[in-house]
Amino acid sequence: MRILVQKFGGTSLSTTEAREHAIKHIRRALEEQYALVVVVSAMGRRGDPYATDSLLGLIDANGGSLASRERDLLMACGETISAATLCAMLQSRGIGAVALTGALAGIETTDEYGNARITDIRTERLLAILKEGKVAIVTGFQGAAPNGDVTTLGRGGSDTSATALGAALKAEYVDIFTDVEGVLTADPRIVGDAKPLDQVSYMEICNMANNGAKVIHPRAVEIAMEADIPVRIRSTFSDGLGTLVAGQSVLRGKGHVQDRLITGIAHSVNVSQIQVHAAEGQYDLQLRVFKTMAENGISVDLINVNPSGVAYTVYDAETERAIGLLKQLGYEPHAVKDCTKVSVIGGGMNGVPGVMAMIIEALTEEEVGILQSADSNTTIWVLVRSADTVKAVNALHRKFRLHA
Repeated sequence: MRILVQKFGGTSLSTTEAREHAIKHIRRALEEQYALVVVVSAMGRRGDPYATDSLLGLIDANGGSLASRERDLLMACGETISAATLCAMLQSRGIGAVALTGALAGIETTDEYGNARITDIRTERLLAILKEGKVAIVTGFQGAAPNGDVTTLGRGGSDTSATALGAALKAEYVDIFTDVEGVLTADPRIVGDAKPLDQVSYMEICNMANNGAKVIHPRAVEIAMEADIPVRIRSTFSDGLGTLVAGQSVLRGKGHVQDRLITGIAHSVNVSQIQVHAAEGQYDLQLRVFKTMAENGISVDLINVNPSGVAYTVYDAETERAIGLLKQLGYEPHAVKDCTKVSVIGGGMNGVPGVMAMIIEALTEEEVGILQSADSNTTIWVLVRSADTVKAVNALHRKFRLHA
């Protein structure tokens, strides 16, 4: 039995017209003799009646407080509505379909309400439905805690549901349907000539997703990578195959080998740089700073440590709290708010000299100052002021000829 998992996001289900496009992809998969599992998100986005954020608005309108267990119960409703609606449309067209909650589909999780982790998937019921020739429609973003309570998986949880089901069922592919033509070389909202990519490696897409690209959730990619399940990121509104995400062995086997230095430019906004300088002989500053951040639940990023002090970034929303904690320790931190972390990502840069020089040259030509930088085998990060975001991303996109 050849199994395919399709996941449709909120914009792919928000209107009757959009759902008709989704059904077209479902029909095509059935015509290709796939046994089909369809994972659905809640319909639409904030403001749409059944979107998750709209459901959460009910709490604000009715007292503003709800325990995390009951909050998960509420948030799970949006996907349930999507599953039942799509199921009705398929059945009305003579396509056998069964709608299942995450729990009914066998998805077992931890009991961390709001950010649960999948611990196991019992596939017996799903496989029975598929053997009957029916489409199994599963609510994304949710599962069941050990005591049977409804749990949700956090933002991007429907992507995670899809790849986890693909791994458990040993699917041939997991197709993530969105409103864009796959993975692009940069955010098309600020780079007008961003281009779709035919293929990327798991590592490259993980770095892109972790650094601001919103096409797929990093947790979902990690699950697919561990199980070696190819993922295709596709548009609901076209017939193209989108971007293939897979390991190097699969990409080579399909002839998808490209000798490229840089794959894409990602960016993450709303961060602040914090610098703390050490006095002479103050050897415990680094330990005290990062231990304090950890003990107070403040996430740190883009970390530079040297004998004279530390520099790192936090989210803008945490800046004032971080500064206050550092002052309580007796330090005088310097903060630069409203920054953007720009990431230059490419599996081909490892060991290639001159990449950082090209980055600096591109930004210098546009008079964009670099506040801080860091690097890994596949990514170089630079921190710039938010006012320079558009100039910086476009300059780097041009420098590495990603528009070509």
